[in-house]
Amino acid sequence: MNARRYLLVALVAFAASLAAVLVTRLWFAPEPRVESEVHALLHQRLTLDAAQEQRIHALETAFATRRATLEAEMRADNQRLADAIAAEHGYGPKVAEAVDRSHHVMGQLQKDTLQHIFAMRAVLRPDQAAQFDAAIVKALTQPVPSTR
Repeated sequence: MNARRYLLVALVAFAASLAAVLVTRLWFAPEPRVESEVHALLHQRLTLDAAQEQRIHALETAFATRRATLEAEMRADNQRLADAIAAEHGYGPKVAEAVDRSHHVMGQLQKDTLQHIFAMRAVLRPDQAAQFDAAIVKALTQPVPSTR
């Protein structure tokens, strides 16, 4: 009887951990729509001169490294959250701490992304910057697509 109970508790804990990771990925790591819109605008619709292309490429290369670092931190945060859920089986102090940490890293990624966007904007001519601004506003105000 006790062995069955322990097995049931272990299965429930595993399912809760898995669900938490999936929910975290869906809620806290949406597709980077703004970056996709900006990238398409810069490389497909605006006519950049060679100097602009070179400067933007350098900015994108540096940001890709920073983003990869923060995304690795977010994956580690997801693991810490899953571990905390498995350990506490509810919303306890370890779960709360893991959530707070993941929010901090996500916030840093958002700040760094905005700094990157403004750095690229500074490379553009005024006519290009107007199109860039319109694309940013559009990307930020579009409804979030449903994940269902």
